[in-house]
Amino acid sequence: MKKVLVVDDSAFMRKLISDFLTASNQLEVIGIARNGEDAVAKIKRFRPDVVTLDVEMPLLNGIEALRRIMEECPVPVVMLSSTTREGAEETVTAMELGAVDFIAKPSGTISLDLHKVQHEMVDKVLAASKVNVTKMTKVYRKEATCEPLRRSHEVTGPSSFDHAGFTNPPKMILIGTSTGGPRALQSVLTGLPRHLAAPIVVVQHMPPGFTRSLANRLDGQSAICVKEAEDGEVLQNGTAYIAPGGFHTRVVKSGANLSIQLSKDEAPRNGHRPSVDILFESASLIPDYGKIAVIMTGMGSDGTDGLIKLKERGEVKAIAESKETCIVFGMPKAAISTKLVDRVEHIGDIPRSIMTYMV
Repeated sequence: MKKVLVVDDSAFMRKLISDFLTASNQLEVIGIARNGEDAVAKIKRFRPDVVTLDVEMPLLNGIEALRRIMEECPVPVVMLSSTTREGAEETVTAMELGAVDFIAKPSGTISLDLHKVQHEMVDKVLAASKVNVTKMTKVYRKEATCEPLRRSHEVTGPSSFDHAGFTNPPKMILIGTSTGGPRALQSVLTGLPRHLAAPIVVVQHMPPGFTRSLANRLDGQSAICVKEAEDGEVLQNGTAYIAPGGFHTRVVKSGANLSIQLSKDEAPRNGHRPSVDILFESASLIPDYGKIAVIMTGMGSDGTDGLIKLKERGEVKAIAESKETCIVFGMPKAAISTKLVDRVEHIGDIPRSIMTYMV
């Protein structure tokens, strides 16, 4: 049984969250806290395996509480957030500060319909409880303050073109990630040069209402442009397009250009919309382009089927994030198991690896 501390200023929400987690038979709620100050004290006292933390609270709000938790008593944290613009921006900040994941409340601060996300909550809290938070904080502190780790792991497996690069067609970069992805994307996108001679399309598993805040935050930190993708827009080199939450996102040929195609009518693929598999599969149908596919931290195996399609149909180089830096080594592990990945890299080395294939 994993031990959970539930932090929320609403007694109703504390009761609801506690009941949902306890009903899983895998999680034990060992305490509750009504504000950030109370949370920090009880983490030190009870030593939980994971904490659920409301973003919006009095006295010491979720962001300030998270900052103190990560400095004084690091523990995996799952944020609960409203989908307001302010809530979305604070959630992105929480991901940067070290929260493992977040859950969007269906209808604001007091969500009477919280049962709609009960299964998601249990899954995310269980996954977070297994994260090595000490490793996580060390990895990102090192990436932020030091030269990138220079460990590149060449993986033996099929390769569609010479290691030095492509046969020189135009290129596109495709990135898929999930749990832990916002921080991984920050590390990768901020490491790419302004005049990158390729567009980037990113699928980050997030619900509607959060991907725009993520894109805006990354845009302010990166030399390249970063934006939320819009239906029909033509892809530009040196720009990263974040798939909007709730929409499957495809790259399609539009005359002489590439453009974005969004769809919310199709069902989620393996529980995800947007889906990395769908993005990768769409790119596999476009001839005459070299593709660089990157799969980073996340639960499950989204992206693996799409990678297989990419490798079957064109010139592709595939990079997976290493176990050493992954918050959750699920998606990269599944991709590596296909033996179609060309390089396994620590997160700080992925930008350099991408640029190697841009030559």
